[in-house]
Amino acid sequence: MKAEDLDKKFDAGEDISQYLNWDKAVRPGLEQRRVNVDLPIWMINSLDVEAKRVGVTRQSVVKVWLAERLKAEQVAAPDH
Repeated sequence: MKAEDLDKKFDAGEDISQYLNWDKAVRPGLEQRRVNVDLPIWMINSLDVEAKRVGVTRQSVVKVWLAERLKAEQVAAPDH
């Protein structure tokens, strides 16, 4: 199937999952790499409180907060 035909099906709201190879699917720019960060206990406790409050994992809180801050920095300094 041509990409144009696939785009038309998708834009029309059709289920295109049968045309995709999920084993080879990637999310460009969203590949992940593990990092280790040492934090003081009070920060970890505060993160855990916030994670429990919103019903997500500590890791999710850290990712969202980092993403928000990085986006804010990009807006503040658009040259980079």
